[in-house]
Amino acid sequence: MIDNQAVINFRRLGMLTICAVYFVILVGGIVRASGAGMGCPDWPTCFGQWVPPTEEAQLPPNYHEIYAQRGYQNTQFNPVKTWTEYTNRLVGVSIGFLIFLTAWSSRIFLKGDKPIFYLALTCFFLVGFQGWLGSTVVASNLKPLMITTHMLVALLIVALLIYTIARSQRDFLQQLDVSQLPTKFKTVLVVAMGMTLLQVAMGTQVREAVDVIAHSTDLERQYWRESFPVIFYVHRSFSSLILFTNLWLVWKLYQSVDKSSVLLRAGFGLAGLVVSAILAGVSLDRLGMPPVAQPIHLLMANLIFGMQFFLFICLAYAQKKANA
Repeated sequence: MIDNQAVINFRRLGMLTICAVYFVILVGGIVRASGAGMGCPDWPTCFGQWVPPTEEAQLPPNYHEIYAQRGYQNTQFNPVKTWTEYTNRLVGVSIGFLIFLTAWSSRIFLKGDKPIFYLALTCFFLVGFQGWLGSTVVASNLKPLMITTHMLVALLIVALLIYTIARSQRDFLQQLDVSQLPTKFKTVLVVAMGMTLLQVAMGTQVREAVDVIAHSTDLERQYWRESFPVIFYVHRSFSSLILFTNLWLVWKLYQSVDKSSVLLRAGFGLAGLVVSAILAGVSLDRLGMPPVAQPIHLLMANLIFGMQFFLFICLAYAQKKANA
């Protein structure tokens, strides 16, 4: 018999870890939007130090030549960018500790539901892989493909964590009444998840185009829009389809499930996230690409997929119980 308090502690720790991963995605977005990705041109140290310098005088007089020989041309020390990137690394390290604690606490399921333990352990190894991938991103001098891969692995870690925590309370999820939902609801939900991933992929292409424009022009940010590629307009128009698809899902949840159901609360959360993501995207389009909107837009996209995935898991468990 698994101790109930131990299960509760595991879920709380797991939820904290999920929130921390989303936070590091937000911080990573801030790093990229602020151009601080090379604020620390080496890894795991920063300018050869475990605690970064706060002023250029703390660096060797010839540090420009040192890093130019390592393949990092025009390295300029900027304390704000350096500490922004270093903070991103510290947050990433904290994720490692949290995921280790989550995996360790999941051992209580070894006698009752072994997949929970192995899922948590997989997340732990993925976080280690993500740390190595982060060092590769720095070593590649911020190649767009490496940055995109780094983000997709973070998305995978979150999805596995969500499934792990949801599986630990499947007895509760199996009691959800979904009998009144349309038969095509699950299919539309899967399509919506695919649309979100496609939109994220297009968003990374737009982001890469923005990076190219930022490094190839001296124009102010508000004039960058004139140089955007066609995929930007596809990405922008596709958001309308995503909005209406997700609103349909939320409307059907409102019509078909109990008003106190976790499904409806998740549905309302999903609607709020989609609207927030679109508003952030509109501000990027109409307000001259304000840096503050970029990480918010990225975070909302990741949260949307996470909420859709949670709804999918809930629906799968509820339908499995009903079919049985």
